[in-house]
Amino acid sequence: MTTAINSEKARPINMKLEVIVVPVSDVDRAKEFYASLGWRLDADFAGDDGYRVIQFTPPGSGASVIFGKNVTDAEPGSAQGLYLIVSDIEAAREDVRRRGVAISEVFHAGDVHAGDDEPYLFGRLRVGGADPEHRSYRSYASFSDPDGNGWLFQEVTTRLPGRIDASTTTFASVADLASAFRRAEAAHGEYEKQLGRRDEDWPTWYAEYMIREQTGEPQPA
Repeated sequence: MTTAINSEKARPINMKLEVIVVPVSDVDRAKEFYASLGWRLDADFAGDDGYRVIQFTPPGSGASVIFGKNVTDAEPGSAQGLYLIVSDIEAAREDVRRRGVAISEVFHAGDVHAGDDEPYLFGRLRVGGADPEHRSYRSYASFSDPDGNGWLFQEVTTRLPGRIDASTTTFASVADLASAFRRAEAAHGEYEKQLGRRDEDWPTWYAEYMIREQTGEPQPA
């Protein structure tokens, strides 16, 4: 009995982060802004006591944001360093810019702790342009909502090892899948050069490459 109880206690309980509260001063203005980003409006509920909550979900995200009246006592604009993970930083930035939202140029964080330009970038200064080696977790673009709540696009194409279960690998959108195919195509081209001939089993190579990229495992030789 003791062994069974201990085994039960050892099992982790699933906990899914699903909601982030964003403090705003003008609820309707914030609603218009987040709708303009192309995010999905999930809810707009109001109560007789002045309570109102609005929920939006970014495309492909498992987590949502909420804001409204009597939702939080945090100062409007005080939410900073809110990360949105994307597979193509340039495409993500262009999409937001095209929607009429002011957004920074793409930048990367310097490797040396050299000031407090962006405290939520671990105290590193911004350096113009994407990461020269196109490493995951290194390239960003930033924008803010009308209250000044700060958002960051962060480009991630290869996850750190152990972050994703290979048996549950998924792509959040057509754009993410297309980007993965483009990276696989480029890598496979180099592979065929080394092979010295056409790889007849390229679909298997592509599939393995794309899954390994997501899970952070070593790529096929």
